[in-house]
Amino acid sequence: MRRSEIVVFITFLALSLVSCKQQRSFTSEQEDLFRQASQNGVTVNEGYNRCLKYLDGWLGLADSATGLIPRNINDSISKDIWNAKDCAADNYPFMVLTSALLDRNIFDGKMKEMLETEKRLTSRIGNMPDTYSFSKKGFATSDTLLDEIIFGSAEYIKDGLIPLTEWLGPSPWSERLIAILDDIWKYAPVKTPYGNICSDNPEVNGDMLQSLSRIYWTTGEKKYLEWAERLGDYYLLGNNHPTNNFKVLRLRDHGCEIVSGLCELYATVTFAEPSKKEIYKAPIYAMLDRILEVGRNEDGLFYNSIDPVKGIPVNDGIADNFGYTLNGYYTVYLLDKIEKYREPVLKALDVLNKKYKNFAWEGTSQDGYADAIEGALNLYAREPVPSASEWINSEIKVMWNMQKPSGIIEGWHGDGNFARTTIMYCLWKTGGAYLLPWRDDLQIGGVLKDNTLYLTITSASGWKGKVMFDKKRHSEYMHLPFDWPRINQFPEYFTVEKEKIYTISTSKALKDKVINGDELHDGFPVKIRKGETIKLIIK
Repeated sequence: MRRSEIVVFITFLALSLVSCKQQRSFTSEQEDLFRQASQNGVTVNEGYNRCLKYLDGWLGLADSATGLIPRNINDSISKDIWNAKDCAADNYPFMVLTSALLDRNIFDGKMKEMLETEKRLTSRIGNMPDTYSFSKKGFATSDTLLDEIIFGSAEYIKDGLIPLTEWLGPSPWSERLIAILDDIWKYAPVKTPYGNICSDNPEVNGDMLQSLSRIYWTTGEKKYLEWAERLGDYYLLGNNHPTNNFKVLRLRDHGCEIVSGLCELYATVTFAEPSKKEIYKAPIYAMLDRILEVGRNEDGLFYNSIDPVKGIPVNDGIADNFGYTLNGYYTVYLLDKIEKYREPVLKALDVLNKKYKNFAWEGTSQDGYADAIEGALNLYAREPVPSASEWINSEIKVMWNMQKPSGIIEGWHGDGNFARTTIMYCLWKTGGAYLLPWRDDLQIGGVLKDNTLYLTITSASGWKGKVMFDKKRHSEYMHLPFDWPRINQFPEYFTVEKEKIYTISTSKALKDKVINGDELHDGFPVKIRKGETIKLIIK
């Protein structure tokens, strides 16, 4: 060997030894957790890229003049309109959420432009929106129907603007929410002994109970609690009790909102007005007990609708929204520690993998799968029944397989729920962490164990950016007194708190990084070489 070759060899060996010294060794148990995290990363990559395809597909359907998306693409009338109860409530918000996580250029551009356009073109009574026709370049109808406008506005708030506010915190969407909410109650047309309320429709009032109970805490403004209590008094203290007086009580969507809405109000008054809690307690218990008695099949899942007075099902199909109703039960359990309100949650989660794989939710609609999986994910975050995770993992694949190559799923406003539940699922698989900026070759997976998060991050072509960690959004953004389970929330897993200190161990360095929570809120910088996998332990 020539001298020059020896020098090159020794230099290579020295560099290799230095490199080896910089690589951290992990225990066999930690390596097992990293292997699970890597598997999760593959799944998350698929899920997020499906969400981007959904976003691109629907942006391609937007009206050329306004930039607004149509209600659906399956009939000529729906192709021509943007409306509040469907487009604005169920599809557009989850385009916003997708872009907030995965494409900030679209988020800061087209999504904010859509909001400003929607405000300018569709606001009809104050800030409340009405249906807009692309062909007419104006409202779809000449009549101004207050009840319909309030219905659409309530749906837009609860299904669309509330989840965006819970994820984003203060934003243009939270401002839109408050403006619409205030005008709903400014024009509230239904007179009752307890004061005017916005509707006599249980779906609308359920939407309002959920929204007002959260916005009261978010803003601290007493008027939102007063409006919510008008509704609570109307349903719990008068002749409109859901199980004592309703001839038909829907336990699926478009009706089940009243049950969980009343339970959210019960949670709110527990802290804000304890004397009111004592007044509401007996009628809340009566409602929950009667539904348990006559509203479930032998597996513990709810019928679509019941006659609660006669105690018989009206529609004995199984509600895909079982989780939404069980949210209310679990909330009351957390408050009052009554085990019989926890048991229905455990029973429902336990039966899913045994008997409800590939089940015909809503006639096999992806929307039925989206709602059923969301409900299970939200409850599993509180009660991790092992078989429920198996069911969630199998059923997400069923839902994903319904997406077309174009990115469109079924071509109607329910496509947004596909993205909502997919994002919720992916955040579960990362412990709430995500990457900015996202790119389609990235994989991030996580496993949370003993309050410690194990992450792997892989890039096929090299990447530089930040790992973003979740916050206690229920307290930091919403100021809720506790994190009760609720529709369209995104469960919190590994959350960074500003006042705490964190250590981050990485496979690229022997020394731990010590960082305060306030700094970690802004993300942890990472640089990855082509084909490299980085392992992180955060605690």
